[in-house]
Amino acid sequence: MREQPLPSPDEFACCLRCDSPHATSALGERAATILRGGETVLLWGPLGAGKTLFAKGLCRGLGVTDEIVSPTFTLACRYEGRLVVHHLDFFRLDSEADLAEVGIDGVIEEVEGGNAVMVVEWPLLLLPLLPRRVELLAMPGPGEQERLWRARGQPALPEPWRRLFAGGVPC
Repeated sequence: MREQPLPSPDEFACCLRCDSPHATSALGERAATILRGGETVLLWGPLGAGKTLFAKGLCRGLGVTDEIVSPTFTLACRYEGRLVVHHLDFFRLDSEADLAEVGIDGVIEEVEGGNAVMVVEWPLLLLPLLPRRVELLAMPGPGEQERLWRARGQPALPEPWRRLFAGGVPC
């Protein structure tokens, strides 16, 4: 288990600044409004960058009423809201064989069925399995509580995500 290499911020088309943990959570809630089902959101960033806080906001925005916890030790959490949310954290995984043990094929199948979304922290091992995805990179900003959130998509960043990032405080 080791911290995964992060993509370069220069590889991301959009950037906005969140000036507090509350703003990071609110960004997740706003992101929930554009989800329709079938989306995969990959969260990159160093430890403590706000990935789980973003995921908690996204779950709240989707109407999840359960307590939302970090899946670092459980690896996978499933929540019911307007859409099913699969919140995964692969920090502790070392190989693609570990993904099979988590049941990733079933999760991907449910997401592709359109009634669920997948939010993945430390997603490096999943990249070969996901031809369509939104990727967000959270990095510490100049202020102690600030985070710089960057977005890109594969094959391209969907327009609703571009608008979401255009509506925030630019980096």
